[in-house]
Amino acid sequence: MIGYLRGKVDQLSTEACYLDVCGVGYRVFIPASTREKMAVGLEAKIYTYLNVREDAMYLFGFFTQEEHSMFLLLLSVTGVGPKMALSILSAMKPEGIRVSIGRNDLTSLTRIAGVGKKTAERIVLELRDKIGQIGVDFQPGSDSRSMAVSSGAAFDEALAALMSLGYQQAEILTRLRKFTTDGKTAEDLIRSVLREIGGR
Repeated sequence: MIGYLRGKVDQLSTEACYLDVCGVGYRVFIPASTREKMAVGLEAKIYTYLNVREDAMYLFGFFTQEEHSMFLLLLSVTGVGPKMALSILSAMKPEGIRVSIGRNDLTSLTRIAGVGKKTAERIVLELRDKIGQIGVDFQPGSDSRSMAVSSGAAFDEALAALMSLGYQQAEILTRLRKFTTDGKTAEDLIRSVLREIGGR
């Protein structure tokens, strides 16, 4: 799997960019938030997800690991594919998505093109435990440390990685929350959980 790409931006369009990596041009689909941080002729590093289908392969890229982690979480929702997940991230920042889920705010989600009420309900239902509850006093733009520890990008990334290894959500959520502390990276959390599971 391609974890990230670093190269010069050769072309930019509304939905994608062409990244020149040592003379090889990669077409990468990106959300609006990533596009805003890129410019033709400048070097960029983007975290990627490779979607393999029977008839084609598509690369999706993100300027930050937080966007990448949220993209993976959205893909875990029933009925949400890469294009819809990208559309959601183009319309809302990861922080805003967390707020909507924590508050059961279906209205914000259904404003996004292609997201109907049933899909919004599944997003809230299936991601609530993964992202964690956000207090009603939380406002977008406030210090992320005021959020539940389980809502950090490191937590989300570690959860997605462990689930991709075949572990069940219920099996790892409690352990992740126990090990989550300020300053820990996703790799730290994954190692801690795997050590505990291996020591059972």
